[in-house]
Amino acid sequence: MRKMLAAVVSRVLFGVVQTPACRGLLASQNFSNHATCDIKRCDLYRLDDGPATSTVLTREDALKYYRAMQVVRRMELKADQLYKQKFIRGFCHLCDGQEACCVGLEAAINPSDHVITSYRAHGLCYTRGLSVKSILAELTGRLGGCAKGKGGSMHMYAKNFYGGNGIVGAQVPLGAGVAMACKYLGTGEICLALYGDGAANQGQVAEAYNLSALWKLPCVFICENNRYGMGTANERSAASTEYHKRGNFIPGLRVNGMDVLCVREAVRFAADYCRSGKGPIVMELQTYRFHGHSMSDPGISYRSREEIHDMRSKSDPVVLLREQMISNNLSNVEELKEIDTDVKREIEEAAQFATTDPEPPLEDLANHLFTTQPPFEVRGTNKWIKYKSIS
Repeated sequence: MRKMLAAVVSRVLFGVVQTPACRGLLASQNFSNHATCDIKRCDLYRLDDGPATSTVLTREDALKYYRAMQVVRRMELKADQLYKQKFIRGFCHLCDGQEACCVGLEAAINPSDHVITSYRAHGLCYTRGLSVKSILAELTGRLGGCAKGKGGSMHMYAKNFYGGNGIVGAQVPLGAGVAMACKYLGTGEICLALYGDGAANQGQVAEAYNLSALWKLPCVFICENNRYGMGTANERSAASTEYHKRGNFIPGLRVNGMDVLCVREAVRFAADYCRSGKGPIVMELQTYRFHGHSMSDPGISYRSREEIHDMRSKSDPVVLLREQMISNNLSNVEELKEIDTDVKREIEEAAQFATTDPEPPLEDLANHLFTTQPPFEVRGTNKWIKYKSIS
């Protein structure tokens, strides 16, 4: 009896101290403060030198990048689920697989710099400062969304972030315009204009290149080459798939877009180049989307399941960073699991908000047409219906 009682007491005590002991062990783990990491050399065009082939990754930055990439990954997977449950309607283009692009470029620029992109924008929305709640609520058309439920997936905005643009390639000349404003005002800021490989064939992209080179605008043109423009492989739609050379008279870089450190160092290099007054630069991020082009595209009619599996198993940007952190003693499996659990909780709470927050009332339909404007009437779909617009 005494032995049984002792065993029970032992188990109880062991159970009580087990979790705190693990946490204490994790807290006292002798992690490295930083590590020097080798990164893939960029392909250069009209440049004598390029980004460094090694860089220092601090533990603080590594944890920040890992968490941000996991948030984007889980947020996109949750958006997939909400779309299939019909909480999200209309168009929805997910960026899971391309997390290193948005996290890497934000790590290399200043909050006061400017970013504009296409409709595959959710990741950049988050890295530019929007909360997961405001992003998912915008996707579901709720009042708590970043555009008060009026923009949806294609039209999201944040401070110094100009969308989320639905017209293919239209954001590129707009980005050049933002860069022109930066130069005109003498702010020392730059603009990053992102577009896909499908949009690279748009004539307005070439026009933006031309004017930016003429006026030496501080613009980084970034082609996120995920290998497929909708359902067409880029080899079938482009006579030249060397997108970093498309500027012709503008220098270019081709970068491994699946490695967050490669992206960070390349964008740092490009940002310094533009700030120095040399004019624009073209960058190609070689990346891959795990989902189809949009939620209406299963993504397996024009590429094989084997190809997708191969990219997931060998080039997943989240897994690559995790392995780098563990191998360089910047973190361990237990700590990263804690981050994963915390991120999952955040996404679930945001999804709950996005499905229960009220939709915007009809009388708000015409609001916020201008930032500063006295209230005025806006005609509805027929001349007898009018809405009052409030800034």
